[in-house]
Amino acid sequence: MKYEIKHSGKFKYVDEGQGEPLVLLHGLFGALSNFKDLMDYFKNTHRVIIPLLPLYDLTLIETSVSGLSRYVTKFIEHLKIKDIHLLGNSLGGHIGLVYTLKHQELIKTLTLTGSSGLFENGMGESYPKRGDYNYVQKKTELTFYDPKVATKEVVDEVFSAINNRLIALKIIALARSAIRHNLGDELQQIKMPVCLIWGRNDTITPPIVAEEFHKILPNSELHWIDKCGHAPMMEVPDEFNAILSGFLAKHKIENYHKGYAL
Repeated sequence: MKYEIKHSGKFKYVDEGQGEPLVLLHGLFGALSNFKDLMDYFKNTHRVIIPLLPLYDLTLIETSVSGLSRYVTKFIEHLKIKDIHLLGNSLGGHIGLVYTLKHQELIKTLTLTGSSGLFENGMGESYPKRGDYNYVQKKTELTFYDPKVATKEVVDEVFSAINNRLIALKIIALARSAIRHNLGDELQQIKMPVCLIWGRNDTITPPIVAEEFHKILPNSELHWIDKCGHAPMMEVPDEFNAILSGFLAKHKIENYHKGYAL
C-alpha cells in the first residue's frame, strides 16, 4: 500500500480522501496491507483513516482489548472527528465494540467482519510457535478459504513478529484478553446501525458467531460471503466493498432527511 503514514502526536495513521470519516481497525496480525483494496475503493467517497494500532508497543499491563480501546479513544479525540463509520476486522472489531459501547454519540455506523467479542478459535496457548516457519504458514493459511491468499509476504509478516520473544508474549496476552473480554451481556446497548459481513467458511470466528451477533445487536444486518474465510476484505474485496458501499449509502448523513433514519 503506497499511502503516506502520517505522524501526529504519538499517533501513526493513514488518512486519505474526503467525506464522512471511515475508520478502519485491523486485527491481531493485521497490517495496512489488509485494507489496501478497501482503501483504494472508499477513498473516493469517504475520508478513510487507519490508525496503526500499537499491538506490540504497549506495556504488558496495557496489552489488552481495553488498553487498545483506550488508545483508539485518544486517537479519535486527537483527530477531533465525529459521525464516524467504524469498521473492525477480527480483534479490531472487538476493539471497535468496546470503544462504541462508551462513545455511541460519535459513531454513525459500525461494521464488523470476523470480529471477536463473543467467541473465537484463538491462537491461544499453542500459538505462536516460534521458529517453525511451516507451522506459522499453515496457521496463517487457515485464516482464508483459499490458502493462496496467505502469500509469502503475509506469512513473513507473521513469522517476523512472533520470533521476537516480547512480541510473542504480547500476542498471547492479546489473544487471551479477547477470549476473556466477552461482550455478550452488553451488545444490546448498541443502538446504531451495524453491518455484519462474514465469510461463510470462517474457522476462527465461525458462522455461529455472526448469527449470535445478529441476534443480540438490535439494529444489525447480516451479509454472508461464500467461499470466504476470516478476512473478507482481503480475500473477496470486490464483494466486500459492494456490500459495505450499499450499507454506507443507506446511512449517509444527508439521507437521514430522505426517510432512512431509524
